[in-house]
Amino acid sequence: MDYNTKYIIVTGGVLSSLGKGLASASIGALLESRGLTVTIQKLDPYINVDPGTMNPFQHGEVFVTDDGSETDLDLGHYERFTHAKLGKDNNFTTGKIYDSVISKERRGDYLGGTVQVIPHITDEIMASIQLVADGVDVVIVEIGGTIGDIESLPFLEAIRQFKTRVGKDNIIYIHLTLVPYISTAGELKTKPTQHSVKELRSIGIQPDILLCRTVRYLSKDIKAKIALFCNVSVDAVITAKDVECIYEVPLIFHKEGLDNKILELLHIWARAPRLEAWEQFVEKYKNPEHSVTIAIVGKYVDLTESYKSLNEALYHGGVSNDCKVNLIFVDSETINEENCKEILGSADGILVPGGFGPRGIEGKICAAKYARENMVPFFGICLGMQIAVIEIARNIAGMEGAHSSEFDKETVYPVIYLMTEWYDERTQTVQKRNVNSAKGGSMRLGAYPCHIRKETFAYKAYDVEDISERHRHRYEFNNDYKDKLEEKGLIISGISPNGELVEIVEIKDHPWFLGCQFHPEFKSRPMDPHPLFKDFIKASLKQAKS
Repeated sequence: MDYNTKYIIVTGGVLSSLGKGLASASIGALLESRGLTVTIQKLDPYINVDPGTMNPFQHGEVFVTDDGSETDLDLGHYERFTHAKLGKDNNFTTGKIYDSVISKERRGDYLGGTVQVIPHITDEIMASIQLVADGVDVVIVEIGGTIGDIESLPFLEAIRQFKTRVGKDNIIYIHLTLVPYISTAGELKTKPTQHSVKELRSIGIQPDILLCRTVRYLSKDIKAKIALFCNVSVDAVITAKDVECIYEVPLIFHKEGLDNKILELLHIWARAPRLEAWEQFVEKYKNPEHSVTIAIVGKYVDLTESYKSLNEALYHGGVSNDCKVNLIFVDSETINEENCKEILGSADGILVPGGFGPRGIEGKICAAKYARENMVPFFGICLGMQIAVIEIARNIAGMEGAHSSEFDKETVYPVIYLMTEWYDERTQTVQKRNVNSAKGGSMRLGAYPCHIRKETFAYKAYDVEDISERHRHRYEFNNDYKDKLEEKGLIISGISPNGELVEIVEIKDHPWFLGCQFHPEFKSRPMDPHPLFKDFIKASLKQAKS
């Protein structure tokens, strides 16, 4: 093990959804701004091996990495805020840890010994942290859940032991907690923070820094009170203030002295921070010259976290066009031919995102038809691309009843179908699957190459012929209908290098109409917006001005 690597452990208390993921990502951004290399890991207490089969309403989006790992949405924050390249070792769950330990026990690795939480599970957790340590200055580890949760205890015990393993000068604990403002009393209350830290200390972990989530800056008196009762220095009590723009969080933390305190505690010398790009982005985000309205026609709109990367990619595209992006979330189950114009008429652009299952499919098809016929910029992603193909097949190519075999197994025109065998250019293997394949991990996952046809919306956006994008889907464009659809005006503008897999489709004589089989939102960054989102917003802005 490389003992020059430093470790930052981030925990959370009082309640969930305080923003540990954003806090961890912002810490990474600050350390990178000072010339350090970082990676960030999420340790989740749930028993699922990964979030791939979890309901988006419960867990939010599934973020996919280049290597095809289905991970927690917080890894999206990590990649958007830093330059870290993340993969399967950056997200471990209780299920994944126990699966590994049980497999070792079955192989006889423990030589007949009794397998227990301590030391076997905790050792496995510590080993998982060390997997990502090579070649980086700082490893940031976010512990999912809230202090006091039963399922989190093995992870907390592991990080307590980890201090002994790496040395006290190489690790610090940062605890995110809540300081609520009671409006009737006109006061910020520190008691929840005191209790949360007491709970953490009861299991042997003394936090070095406290991030206090609150609606206003903490006064010197409040910080002094928290420091006294929680046994930390006053300059280690950091205001984690609510912000209008999440990309302001690193700036707030720097203003509070967080990066300086981290470097002091970890005995790291580094250059002064370079935060100009963050400041410029936040300024543009808050003070745009223009405005557009984008309708997201989806199935999981009741929880916007289901489309976290998508929303952020749209905002990135907006800032690059000096424009505010107003999002309208439309439940696709509520749309039909009669009310489509009423619901979508105010939108400057229409986006149909990915999803699984038959619910709301006809509403999405109506949205694609409305965008095509009314010359509204349209962006279909994953299932959204498949929806566009179905709509064009039905209403332009004369294939009445055309559908995806995922939703209609008896359709006469399965323009989208389950490809049972294909050559996987990423893994250089022949892949096989059928309707009985296990849902977890049986999809086309991760980064795949794509060749772009010139003189198309896609080529204009990317300005290169060969790209790589991340996928998460089981069904594919059916090449049996390729020629007929192209004859009727469908443009296949992106394909796999061997020509087997259709990746991008467009139509002629439209301001901007594009569907892609991959998820471009996973690669969009605030200072480097994804080209497709940038051009989609540009086309929508033109629509808004017309």
